[in-house]
Amino acid sequence: MTSLAARYDRTRRWLREHPLAFDGALAVAALICMVAGSFAEPNGPHGPTFGTRSPDLRSIVLIVVAAAALVFRRRAPMAVLSVTGALSVVELVAGDPAAPVAMSAVIALFTVAARTDRPTTWRVGLLTMAVLTGSAMFFGSSPWYTQENLGIFAWTGMAAAAGDAVRSRRAFVDAIRERAERAERTREEEAGRRVAEERLRIARDLHDVVAHHIALVNVQAGVAAHVMDKRPDQAKEALAHVREASRSALNELRATVGLLRQSGDPEAPTEPAPGLAVLDELIATFRHAGLPVDLARADDSAMPSAAVDLAAYRIIQEALTNVQKHAGPDAKAEVSVVRVGSRLEVTVIDNGPAADNAAVDAVPSDGGGHGLIGMRERVTALGGTLTAGPRYGGGFRVQAILPLEARGARAGEDT
Repeated sequence: MTSLAARYDRTRRWLREHPLAFDGALAVAALICMVAGSFAEPNGPHGPTFGTRSPDLRSIVLIVVAAAALVFRRRAPMAVLSVTGALSVVELVAGDPAAPVAMSAVIALFTVAARTDRPTTWRVGLLTMAVLTGSAMFFGSSPWYTQENLGIFAWTGMAAAAGDAVRSRRAFVDAIRERAERAERTREEEAGRRVAEERLRIARDLHDVVAHHIALVNVQAGVAAHVMDKRPDQAKEALAHVREASRSALNELRATVGLLRQSGDPEAPTEPAPGLAVLDELIATFRHAGLPVDLARADDSAMPSAAVDLAAYRIIQEALTNVQKHAGPDAKAEVSVVRVGSRLEVTVIDNGPAADNAAVDAVPSDGGGHGLIGMRERVTALGGTLTAGPRYGGGFRVQAILPLEARGARAGEDT
């Protein structure tokens, strides 16, 4: 049974790929049936009898021409229907008795109904039915009430109905296939969008980690080089901070890049993502690097989602890194984390020169600005707002207002 089904599928696929061959075979089959029918006497004493009559030359010519026209039924269905219909009318009027040339018109009508719309099928079907049946009833050699005339009426009607059913089923299958392809394209586009958003999120995390820790390493290395000869103990302490910052940077980079591993790769680190719970440790690293930082918190009862918790931590980290890089050697910073209703307000201010602080990180056209752009993208993705700019009287201010619960889609991605 399996081999039979496979052979059937192969044959059907081949016929679909070679429609002219199928139409040629159909034309030959119709020719054989019409020739065989032309030898039958429909009005015998006990029903139709074969071999009691033979068709004349005119009928044979009409049968051959009508069958040959069926080869082109897909290319020009209306023209083939017109030709076979005219040949059928000639045979119905002049034949005595008539050969079954109308069979070719029935096949042509089926093709028209299967390849056009329903209104056209109704109009052409009714016209063909009326012309063939009327010609047989009023101009044929047999009485108008004979079964052959009623048979022409029935066969033309069934051909139009069957062709319309085939067309409707084909349209239904095409619609289902189109919906499936559209759904597949939508899934692929959605997957691509999610991949792009995840890449952007990882890029922001990498920027935050690298900018923060490299800035600390740079400052501490400079301190060690400056005091190496006169105060080796202080140089040793600075180098210890360099080592600690490097280790922390490597750990965070390993955790972030671990998200890019494929299935089957070694397991990624299981350390939790940084958040406000380790904010004191973050502040301590800046203090060790020589940046005085005051921390004020009024968020004891706040329980932000993991995405918001990480975003608040990264914003503070990036803002303090900018202060250390751009605000000058005498700068001081203040960090506040306050819960206001269902929102979390994170503010970082400094007393450094506003122009220098803003010039590097707030103007994207100069090639910088990725820190503030990354913070703004992160906050916007969570449904919050970010404001950053110079303070009146000097310094710089960064404030992020975040919802305690991130927007559903983004929250699911960042956690």
